Amino acid sequence: MQESTSVSAVVRERPDKQAKLAMWASSVGYGVEGFDLFILVFLMAPIAASFGLTSTRVSTLMTGTLLGAVVGGIAFGMLSDFFGRVRVLTWTILMFGIFTGLCAFSRGYWDLLAYRTIAGFGFGGEFGIGLALVAETWPASLRARASSYVALGGQGGILAAAVLTPILLPHIGWRGMFLLGILPVALTFGLRKFLPEPKLYQQVESHGHTGTPLKLLFKDGPTRRKSAGMLILCSVQQIGYYGLMTWLPYYLATRHGLSLTKSAIWTSVTVLGMSFGIWTFGQLADRIGRFL
Repeated sequence: MQESTSVSAVVRERPDKQAKLAMWASSVGYGVEGFDLFILVFLMAPIAASFGLTSTRVSTLMTGTLLGAVVGGIAFGMLSDFFGRVRVLTWTILMFGIFTGLCAFSRGYWDLLAYRTIAGFGFGGEFGIGLALVAETWPASLRARASSYVALGGQGGILAAAVLTPILLPHIGWRGMFLLGILPVALTFGLRKFLPEPKLYQQVESHGHTGTPLKLLFKDGPTRRKSAGMLILCSVQQIGYYGLMTWLPYYLATRHGLSLTKSAIWTSVTVLGMSFGIWTFGQLADRIGRFL
């Protein structure tokens, strides 16, 4: 009888208003992040022509962005443990929005690289905190699908970049495209006004912090093995994903002469396929288990 009751309780779990708001806020945040990140993918060729950059130099603009994202993900993730998920999430969106907009005013390679790298800090920070926000507000039995909805927001942003860049670039130029990156700043006002900190975070915060949160990933043998496994899994996935999605459109344009529109079509088709996989496996993970 007790087992049946517990199963029924799990089945009846439903996300509350705060959980849904956290999911939508994180999903929209991922969307604007995906848009801001991937407009550079389609702007590499015009930027190279404008500044007279070699292929090696123009590729370092994306490399700097991604390296910044790694540093930002670690740094802002730890800061969010001390200062709150919503507050630090706001910082990250402000950072990548403002510095993406500043790219429009760059006068050469070095300041553009600096703006992109600092924007990358915000990209990486938003990535981890958005998922943490959802994980701490949604019921465990629905957490995988909620995370997949957030990821779908990111794919929507990439799709928007692929569709809008060929349409807008001839009219507003690559600098105008970067100016669109300032728009996510408006999102931060809504986050701070309508989205409270997760109850789970508030409970932990009320007991105070004990040491560096990063140490908890290595506190004992089983935890270290899980952390190492997830680190390897996520590293392989992220390297493969960004290696394919960020470099191939530029490669297709410069080596095979594909137009911006055709490169954008390739990206769009790939994103649509990925979106189907994200949604499908998010549903399956909640129904048959995370590791099956």
